[in-house]
Amino acid sequence: MTKATEQTNPLREGLSTRAVPQPCAIVIFGATGDLTHRKLIPALYNLAADGELPPAVTVIGFARRPKSDDDFRKELAETTKQFSRQDVREDIWKTFSQSHFYHQSEFEDESGYQSLAKRLDKIDEERGTRGNRLFYFAAAPEQFEPILKNLEAAGLNKAKEGSWARVIIEKPFGRDLASAQELNRVVFGAFAENQTYRIDHFLGKETAQNILVLRFANAIFEPIWNARYIDHVQITAAETLGVEGRAGYYETAGALRDMVQNHLLQLLCLVAMEAPTDLSADSIRDEKVKVVRSLHHYRADEIAELVVRGQYIRGAINAKNVPGYREEEKVDPKSETETYGALRLRIDNWRWSEVPIYLRVGKRLPKSATEISVHFKKAPMVLFNRDSTEHDQNVLVIRIQPDEGISLRMMAKIPGTSLRIEPVKMDFHYGTSFGKASPEAYERLLLDAMSGDATLFARRDEVEEAWAFIDTIEQAWTGKDAPPLTFYPAGSWGPEEADELLARDGRAWRRL
Repeated sequence: MTKATEQTNPLREGLSTRAVPQPCAIVIFGATGDLTHRKLIPALYNLAADGELPPAVTVIGFARRPKSDDDFRKELAETTKQFSRQDVREDIWKTFSQSHFYHQSEFEDESGYQSLAKRLDKIDEERGTRGNRLFYFAAAPEQFEPILKNLEAAGLNKAKEGSWARVIIEKPFGRDLASAQELNRVVFGAFAENQTYRIDHFLGKETAQNILVLRFANAIFEPIWNARYIDHVQITAAETLGVEGRAGYYETAGALRDMVQNHLLQLLCLVAMEAPTDLSADSIRDEKVKVVRSLHHYRADEIAELVVRGQYIRGAINAKNVPGYREEEKVDPKSETETYGALRLRIDNWRWSEVPIYLRVGKRLPKSATEISVHFKKAPMVLFNRDSTEHDQNVLVIRIQPDEGISLRMMAKIPGTSLRIEPVKMDFHYGTSFGKASPEAYERLLLDAMSGDATLFARRDEVEEAWAFIDTIEQAWTGKDAPPLTFYPAGSWGPEEADELLARDGRAWRRL
């Protein structure tokens, strides 16, 4: 691989700064799993249907179960029709499906990788993939190490002159700092950091990408984006779903490891980072790392006061009774795993000094939504604000999902002869404003990986710094003086202790 190949990418003309995706072979390890069928292949189909995917791009599904190419294509056809964001057109699918092949092998079988190498060489000749390889790890985390070692043994981690080889790693990327460092060591043994793409699908969402544009392309926001004008920030990720058959994973993870360490801290970084020197991947990620490093690490005696962990019990979602977490299949009846977490964070730097950041994540809540809300300080208590209420704050809301968009709450006079004011909302929706649906997160991320743009992927130091922060909380929760687990009924907005977390500061969670 040449230095120029990996670091320099041709840019589209005009105002676009996205590199052009290059023809390549995409090898998906774990090709018979849900991720492949629900997300990856539908994403690739949508890119093809929109004319974004180079025709030579070829998919090789790598998995243990024996099946033919035709069997694989038939299965993909059914699930893509079910999960694609747009209707599947038979003429497009017919051409698209012919670029999909199946390679049967055990993940630990070195000979399977040797035969894969030969097959990829043949695909290069027949389909023009130019020796470019993108390896996607959609397998279980315990399979990452044998896959990496076998790729290295087969020489597939090294690209030919003028070509490239990259690897996409799905979360969970470790379960604590030590395991993340070990996994990074194993990955680095086969692939360099600039070949490694750690995926967080939240960063592929259109509104998440728009945070930097909102902040740094609009002169009205950047001057007031600091402790002088911002009262506090809330980041919420709510789900109506329970564990949905994932108890085996969730019992070892919990809400903090599953969502806060990656998704929510990544969103926080975009909200809190300083302006990068340019739009290159490392310039942006350098600033994000500074945010994580600036997070105040809790002392053991602070965690009980500033962090709430909860678990849902039996309740109702949309008028339907649902079991409690401990009643779910494959869950320990005495489980201490949290399904809800609320945190009061502090960023120890000049911009955010004394501005509390409240994070909450939970399962079996009344509504599924992810949003960021920036609450500005109230105007002086004179003139119109003598009878101030909690509604007098200006609030900027960035909706990550669903209904991606941005809204701003401000005060306005009610029409009439008397002087009465009420909050009004200026609202922007991606779907209606631009006349087309936003692409799915995996569409953008796969395209970026094919283009060599790592901006929306986590870097090694980002991951390790995030785990270092989370580990202090996890260790306190498992120690002898661990604060007790709290409980909340399914269908509620979480335990009362989470409300008290903000009430002590004279604040309240924003109603979604």
